[in-house]
Amino acid sequence: MNCSISLLAGLLSVAGLYAQQMGQIKGTVVDPSAASVPGATVNAKGPATNRTVTTNEMGAYEIDNVAPGKYTIRISAPGFTPFEIRNARVNMGSPVEFKVQLSIASQTESVTVADQEAVSVDPQSTAGAVVLKGEDLNVLSDDPDDLASDLQALAGPAAGPNGGEIYVDGFSGGQLPSKSAIREVRINQNPFSAEYDKMGFGRIEILTKPGTDKLRGQAFLSFGDQYLNSRNPFSPTRAPYKALNYGVNLGGPINKKASYFLDVERRGIDENAVVNATILDPNLQQNLLQQAIVTPIRRLSVSPRIDYQLNANNTLVARYHFSRMDEDNQGIGQFTLPSRALNMDNNNHTVQLTETAVLNAKMINETRFQYMHANTRQMGDNATPAINVLESFNSGGALIGNSGSTQNRFEITNMTSITQGTHFLKFGGRLRVVSVNDSSDSNFNGTFTFAGGLAPVLDANNQVVIGADGQPELAQITSIDRYQRTLLFQSLNLPFAQIRQLGGGPSQFTLTSGLATTGVNQADVGIFAEDSWRLRPRFTLNYGLRYETQTNIHNYNNIAPRLSIAWGLDGGRDGKTTKTVLRTGFGMFYDRIDDSLTLQALRFNGTTQQQYFVPNPAFYPNIPSLDSIANFKLDNTVRRLAPDIRAPYIAQGVIGVDRQLPWRTSLSANFIYSRGEHMLRTVNINTPLPDGTRPLGNIGNLYQFESNGILRQKQFMVNLRSQFNRRVMLFGFYVYGHANSDTDGVGTFPANPYNFATEYGRASYDVRHRFVMGGNINTKWGISLNPFIIASSGPPFNITTGRDNNGDTIFNDRPALAAPGATGPDILATPFGTFNVAPGPGMALIARNFGDGPGNFSVNLRLSRTWGFGSRGEQATQATAGPDRPPMMGGPGGGFRHGGGGGGYHGGGRSGGMFGAANSGKRFNLTLSASARNLLNHVNLGLPVGNLSSPLFGESTSIAGGFGPGGAMAGAGNRRLELQLRLSF
Repeated sequence: MNCSISLLAGLLSVAGLYAQQMGQIKGTVVDPSAASVPGATVNAKGPATNRTVTTNEMGAYEIDNVAPGKYTIRISAPGFTPFEIRNARVNMGSPVEFKVQLSIASQTESVTVADQEAVSVDPQSTAGAVVLKGEDLNVLSDDPDDLASDLQALAGPAAGPNGGEIYVDGFSGGQLPSKSAIREVRINQNPFSAEYDKMGFGRIEILTKPGTDKLRGQAFLSFGDQYLNSRNPFSPTRAPYKALNYGVNLGGPINKKASYFLDVERRGIDENAVVNATILDPNLQQNLLQQAIVTPIRRLSVSPRIDYQLNANNTLVARYHFSRMDEDNQGIGQFTLPSRALNMDNNNHTVQLTETAVLNAKMINETRFQYMHANTRQMGDNATPAINVLESFNSGGALIGNSGSTQNRFEITNMTSITQGTHFLKFGGRLRVVSVNDSSDSNFNGTFTFAGGLAPVLDANNQVVIGADGQPELAQITSIDRYQRTLLFQSLNLPFAQIRQLGGGPSQFTLTSGLATTGVNQADVGIFAEDSWRLRPRFTLNYGLRYETQTNIHNYNNIAPRLSIAWGLDGGRDGKTTKTVLRTGFGMFYDRIDDSLTLQALRFNGTTQQQYFVPNPAFYPNIPSLDSIANFKLDNTVRRLAPDIRAPYIAQGVIGVDRQLPWRTSLSANFIYSRGEHMLRTVNINTPLPDGTRPLGNIGNLYQFESNGILRQKQFMVNLRSQFNRRVMLFGFYVYGHANSDTDGVGTFPANPYNFATEYGRASYDVRHRFVMGGNINTKWGISLNPFIIASSGPPFNITTGRDNNGDTIFNDRPALAAPGATGPDILATPFGTFNVAPGPGMALIARNFGDGPGNFSVNLRLSRTWGFGSRGEQATQATAGPDRPPMMGGPGGGFRHGGGGGGYHGGGRSGGMFGAANSGKRFNLTLSASARNLLNHVNLGLPVGNLSSPLFGESTSIAGGFGPGGAMAGAGNRRLELQLRLSF
């Protein structure tokens, strides 16, 4: 009654005349994470029957020889709120099956756990998925940016360049809710389901908290500052930092049929951007600049939700989420100086409606609707041109003056689920529509780019050194050398032509002009059907088909088959439990051509906006008029979608095994092979040929978004989870992977646009080793520890010459390996090898992503202690929106669960309750916690500079973000510590 349930109602064959005259009540009992509850008491009371049974170690129960009629079924277990089903009808010869999900009562009542961590052919209770709720959510950060980083780390490495997908209450593309509003996190569930367009490996499903049956709530305050942090190793001093996060949430009944939940959170953080650049001082001498700039961020999040029982068979969930974010001094750090700073504000509104209808005992229909409205503004000082001295420093004016975007996104989904015997059928579709109105004045002020290259050697008096052959000696200079020579010789009033001869002058000038505002409309649709067929008690077959298409491209044959098998290899005889499950699956997964690419193609079509490129301009720093620029060699750049562009897809095959081990431990091992076709890249299809002519004539540059890339990825994943006892839960996974491709996404330009074969090599996400471990440890002193450990080997990075050798306007050309002992002005010896930075025709370029970056290791830890006071209270449970709310229907299960994506704990939420904080059993609970990111203060370096023309080549200029020590925010300090106080009632 005060919990959520799911109902499996179907007709199963029963042998024997007597059984045909009588009925049967059967099913399973699970906890909030879908783990089995052994020893639960099930009582069925009806017209001629009052019988009681208990569930077995798999949480299953059966009551045979039940006379037809209406029954009241009551299910109870220690540590859970009792549940009652009223008016359950049993017909002659028709067994009825109920899968009941109990809610946790309170911390003082223990949860019964099976002696072994069972494995099953049911996709809801296999060894490879992560289910976190209640206290187990404490392993995640409270900070919204770090929370997203932690979730991605838990999900593990998804195949391809795009990473995993996050769904909020079943909706795609939504805002990540605050942690205090999250009820449950599910990761990597049923990865070959046809219901989803994206791959299940890496899929993150977030369920928000519903209303409760009684008034419950909590308030919290968290704080951190620079005195609790360690110094960022790239900042000369401990950077100023302050984080203040506070919020409140309430849940309770509105009336007998409705309940509410409200979450409000405010976050203020004075973060830091750390500049680590090589600049010129007033005397034009090269100096290292390291400084930290405060980057204030203010975020407000308000999210109410209402659960309403429309009638006996229909429920409605309505949720609204508003967020506002104000960010100052954005876009700076590392090489980018404060003059380029942007101020940003973002307002997001999300409305979600979900209606669930129980059509009959075997059929459920669910309709979801989502509307998102987002306004974004960016403001900067673009009164002067921007200056990019490649991998040395970026200064001058901001690239954006006053830009903004308004987006309206609609999503509607309808799905029907049917139980028919041993089949569970599901079919439906989703329609998404987006409308974008975007105003951008990016690069309206122009940008000068300085790159390295070959130039005369100068003596101490800045005179050209003449060699023994009477010719000037030549050598490679860096990007800042070129900039330095430009300013020096301009101060000497030399003509620009002479400055160019002496190795000065910009390498490129770009300017954008035209109309700022552009709009785009786009829609995509996906339909699917699938069947989960329990052929045998230990064998499940899932098969399905999905079809997708979209507007703005001319590709309509995106058919995605899905297939998976789960086979219990042992057990099933003499009542023995299955301990080994073999799983295999195959699926095709399509990506959409994003509306942002369509927007670029419309904006830079040569008419709406014009993008001009001037190689080796004879002017600096003043910009001549557009009419005057036309006197120089001028290239207008157009962007477009390739006429034959199509949706990229990844075909993925998996084979694995789940194994139940002693000591309540389970293991999952899987091998995954992913083959990507039609991967995206951008190509300048009018790049000059080796003889200097352009294949399409002198029409300028034509950047074309193409879908002709390939990906080959192999992963071996081992996942382990263990509930050692009531106090200790640990989970973790290890991944060994190889990923090769000839593109890293649509932002990848080939170094040789006429030979893509030279691009095939390590993908940017080709990380050999990854390890993640987390857990929940409750000590006898009442202190809870939540460790979260992340380790990985280094990702690769690209090594480039830092020049535009082929004239495609992109400074990503790669060198060739030089012969042993080679010398000359084009030869550079580095710790990564000896390179020829000006390879001639026919010379083999080094592979893409040739360098190896540094590895990462980080230990995050939360310590917490809860004190209870007041009278003994009751733990809130999810409101049922009315006492007669019908149980929801499920299916016979099956399918495939992957074991590498973080492999969490399946008994999640013990003692945490609906409101997440630990519950002492008292009416009021006060929790004090301390959270450390990178507890051991290990220095995790970011990717090294790969530009051979940079004075910082091969050096890391920042600490790692993302899954590294600081999480998403790597500027605040190498180690961060925050304190939190939370009151719940």
